[in-house]
Amino acid sequence: MSITLLSSPLQGFTDFRFRNAFHHYFGGIDTFYAPYIRLNGKMIIKNSYQKDLQPENNTTLEVIPQVMTNDADEFLFVVKYIQSLGYTELNWNLGCPYPMVTKQGMGSGLICNPEKIDHILKRAHEETNVTVSMKMRLGYENAEEILDVFPILDRYPLKNVAIHARIGKQLYKGGVDLEAFQRCVENTKHKLYYNGDITSVTKYREMKERFPSIDHFMIGRGLIADPFLPSMIKNNTTEYPKERWKIFSEFHDTIYKQYDEALSGPTPIKMKMQGFWEYFSQSFSNPQKAFKKIKKANNPRAYQQAVREILNAK
Repeated sequence: MSITLLSSPLQGFTDFRFRNAFHHYFGGIDTFYAPYIRLNGKMIIKNSYQKDLQPENNTTLEVIPQVMTNDADEFLFVVKYIQSLGYTELNWNLGCPYPMVTKQGMGSGLICNPEKIDHILKRAHEETNVTVSMKMRLGYENAEEILDVFPILDRYPLKNVAIHARIGKQLYKGGVDLEAFQRCVENTKHKLYYNGDITSVTKYREMKERFPSIDHFMIGRGLIADPFLPSMIKNNTTEYPKERWKIFSEFHDTIYKQYDEALSGPTPIKMKMQGFWEYFSQSFSNPQKAFKKIKKANNPRAYQQAVREILNAK
């Protein structure tokens, strides 16, 4: 059985600059999900979302837009926008675990409201011809919540349901709940994608063995922590390329240059790259030491020096 690998959308990380550089230097990802569009009650698509989805910024990739909303009118507004750009599929985020989202009844905070989910899906399928796919958690408070939603989802011709095998309250703490994911496999007619803690080839193989019927796997944080992971999974190897650190260095320099040009001033680029290095550092033998070097770098020159020191130690 051939497998498909997907990049989970990570707000603040997996925009078009990252996606294009990742695809060029590492490969292995078949489909990228763009970070969610959120309207905040105003029927306006922010410039950053517009730029991220512009076809000219995504010429070599398969990209699927995503929306975060609990309002049918907002959903339909985003459908019209993405269709105007030529996209035919919209992914609906019912997975985000962060309190500022879930307290407003969005992301994983919406899973406990099957009636509202039904209302939005009904309007989307009656009033548009968009293909809808879902990104979900098992629930927010408990892993039974998703089981109450499946009878609703089964009424609609969804492309797939990608499930991160945690509840929202966990954020990213604690382990994934594989028993709960198995219950999902047994309780829906829809095609399921597995997401959660695929951080190594060994972890992927464990999940593939545990869920033999699953052939789509979504990688999120693990993709940033180890950018070689998807291609290694695809090539069925645990061996890194001989020029591992040269390739990583070129990738790093590419995204650094692009973000530096896009962001104004030293503080935004510092915070942007610190965010990446919180994950990048996990590929090094002493993650804390590597990340500490990055955090101590207070200007662009010091940052570049810190990066060189980290890579030269390899």
